[in-house]
Amino acid sequence: MIRIERTPIKDLLVIHPQVFRDERGYFLESFNEREFHEATGGDHHFVQDNESRSNSGVLRGLHYQEMPFAQGKLVRVLAGSVLDVCVDLRPDSPTFGEHFKRVLDEKERAMIFVPPQFAHGFLVLEERTVFAYKCTAYYNPDAERSIVWNDEDLGIDWGTSSPILSEKDRQGASFRSIMNAAAR
Repeated sequence: MIRIERTPIKDLLVIHPQVFRDERGYFLESFNEREFHEATGGDHHFVQDNESRSNSGVLRGLHYQEMPFAQGKLVRVLAGSVLDVCVDLRPDSPTFGEHFKRVLDEKERAMIFVPPQFAHGFLVLEERTVFAYKCTAYYNPDAERSIVWNDEDLGIDWGTSSPILSEKDRQGASFRSIMNAAAR
């Protein structure tokens, strides 16, 4: 059984699985399609699973894929912890350009459902953190985009001024330039 936490951004959900703990460790059902569809009110079908391992201070994101290749994601931490950030890029949404952030860790085991048309990123808070996510669309390198992590218009407080970034993420575009290009 899962418990759903609604966020201030429509359709962006925090999912709390029931975790059974005892002296041997723990057990949880990490995904149940029927319960997920009931909770989200949608018919999201996952086609790809991804996993990364990173050390403390690594920031991955803010990534998204342009339509019609936009990916919904069900994200979670298997080991360690991250500060997870989601940005609403849906042009007709009343929360367009707003972000939601939350710590995800191996203790609580909460997950976030990030709907399609959101940018997503995370800052790793512990050494050897393992991050996993299911995607509703296949990765398409031609549709992949990145918003610079410290974009002034988004104003995300990551709690750091010098994260470890990939070259791709250092070269991310500004939120304003991406939205101006999309409006044309």
